[in-house]
Amino acid sequence: MTAALKDNLQPPKWTVPDYLKAEATSEVRHEYIAGDLYAMAGASEHHNFISGNIFAAIRGHLRGKSCKVFIHDMKVKVYAQVMLFYYPDVMVVCEPDDEDKNYKTKPSIIVEVISESTRGTDEREKLLTFIQLPSLEEYVLIEQDKMKVTVHRRAVEWRAEVLEGAEAVLKLASIGFEMPLREIYEDVFPVK
Repeated sequence: MTAALKDNLQPPKWTVPDYLKAEATSEVRHEYIAGDLYAMAGASEHHNFISGNIFAAIRGHLRGKSCKVFIHDMKVKVYAQVMLFYYPDVMVVCEPDDEDKNYKTKPSIIVEVISESTRGTDEREKLLTFIQLPSLEEYVLIEQDKMKVTVHRRAVEWRAEVLEGAEAVLKLASIGFEMPLREIYEDVFPVK
């Protein structure tokens, strides 16, 4: 098969407007990477409890403040040499001019709950992509199969801080928030 013929057999790339239009009515969420779509798999029970616990705590902490917290279905748009749209598990936006109703471009915090199938993407690809966002202050990775949280902070040049055990405390300085790991993992692991 000639290269020209092979190129003609490749599916066409999605434009951003076509992606956003299709995603608005799709039953399956898709992440967008340089014109290609990738369907997102369903989340486990542990994943749901963890992201729900941290979302609820941050939501309560931010009540009455200008920052907003989003869970699962709000996209973040990033231009990192190519156009990307991801669905973070939890995202905090404190920029008042980040007003698009379908995606955000200026998150201050992004939280991902890691599974074995997403580990490589979350720990490498997304980390390298998200730290290019000028607004991002903290990127949090939460394990779902063990009580372990890794925090990357702009203030310390994105060096990883690893927290383990029920008494460890997640601190998000950008919003003045603290949460013990035992609360993040409530209903996931028994805490004595």
